Amino acid sequence: MAWATARHILVATQEECNTLKGAIENGESFESTAAEHSKCPSGRKGGDLGKFSPGQMVPEFDKAVFNGDVGVLYGPIKTQFGYHLLEVTARG
Repeated sequence: MAWATARHILVATQEECNTLKGAIENGESFESTAAEHSKCPSGRKGGDLGKFSPGQMVPEFDKAVFNGDVGVLYGPIKTQFGYHLLEVTARG
């Protein structure tokens, strides 16, 4: 069974998502940015979503997590919950 681990940051607007992405790409810590800005409870854990399999997350997430490269910052990804920055931390 395929699996992945990932972390994310959830915010309300595409603009905020782009701003945070730029900050992380310029050296800000993903974990501290998630803790400060993410609207998801996972923000308290640095955005860590743990281990999951295909179909457990919304389709937009699944597409990025199971088709994208590990260690790359993706986003903004729009879902019914808002805008996400997403990083796949491992996959198997």
